[in-house]
Amino acid sequence: MKAVVIEEPGKVAVRSIDDPTPGEMDAIVKVEACGICGTDIHVLQGEFAPTRYPIVPGHEFCGEVVAVGSGVSNVSIGDFVAVDPSLYCGHCKMCRLGRFNLCENWNAVGVGSVNGACAELVRVPSASAFQVEADFPRHWATLVEPLSCVVHGLDQFGPKPADDYLIYGAGTMGLLLAQLVKHNGAGGLDMVETNPARHQLAKRLAADRVVASADELDRPQGWDVVIDATGVVPAIEDGIRRVARGGTFLMFGVARSDASAKISPFRVYNDEIRIIGSMAVLHSFERALALFEKGVIDSDAMITNRFGLDDYMNAIDAFRSGGGLKVQVRPN
Repeated sequence: MKAVVIEEPGKVAVRSIDDPTPGEMDAIVKVEACGICGTDIHVLQGEFAPTRYPIVPGHEFCGEVVAVGSGVSNVSIGDFVAVDPSLYCGHCKMCRLGRFNLCENWNAVGVGSVNGACAELVRVPSASAFQVEADFPRHWATLVEPLSCVVHGLDQFGPKPADDYLIYGAGTMGLLLAQLVKHNGAGGLDMVETNPARHQLAKRLAADRVVASADELDRPQGWDVVIDATGVVPAIEDGIRRVARGGTFLMFGVARSDASAKISPFRVYNDEIRIIGSMAVLHSFERALALFEKGVIDSDAMITNRFGLDDYMNAIDAFRSGGGLKVQVRPN
């Protein structure tokens, strides 16, 4: 089969590799589409510690089941599925606590050491494959994985009705967060986005106000919940300053592993500010699929660019340029 292979950081080839075959509890998925996100850039550049090279990238994907192992009963050949890429050992301390996303031996399809979905075929644990309703446009289902990350992020602090929110970043993840926050009854929703081309869509989908800097917003008391969806240190530092007394800061964006940010420890103490992280997916994929199928997310607005396998680096360039939102690779 044809696949994108990252041979080593910064070195990419599109070439033929062996077709995957299913183990007893595996399914082989013919990939319909695979989304690109910031984590893929970190993998490409060698900035994501769990990655082992060479690797086929791609962890936000959907497709049709074309083969199953002898022990598989939850999916059948012909089913169309979205796939949770998370892989965990099941026996470390974190797994025994049910915190599988913090597994001490954490792995993921297309991110760690297991080949991903920027290929014509991909092997996955059958338990990670979730059937999608037949009447949805197939390529939309790549959004289930990032939406499941958003669901887990909101699980981390438990949104309350009428809370006021400030979200940094109106890219794919910021807009998914905004739409779900609005669905959950936000009292007000403001966004900070330095790319003015994204402002109109952010307002249409969810935001009350969108600005290039929070200084433009007259809110000295701050916001109940501030979320960073950029992973950019200046945005993180600015966002923590904007949290209201007794409020919450959600660190959702993926920063570089060696990044550091300055905060006021006294203010965190004195104002009882909660600073919470959110890593990947935990008990949230099936709920994200249900929200997706209910139409909570404007899927059509979120997917803006599509490329074939041979154009993988053009897809990466389109993502980096910030000219669109969700960029997809469609192998078949």
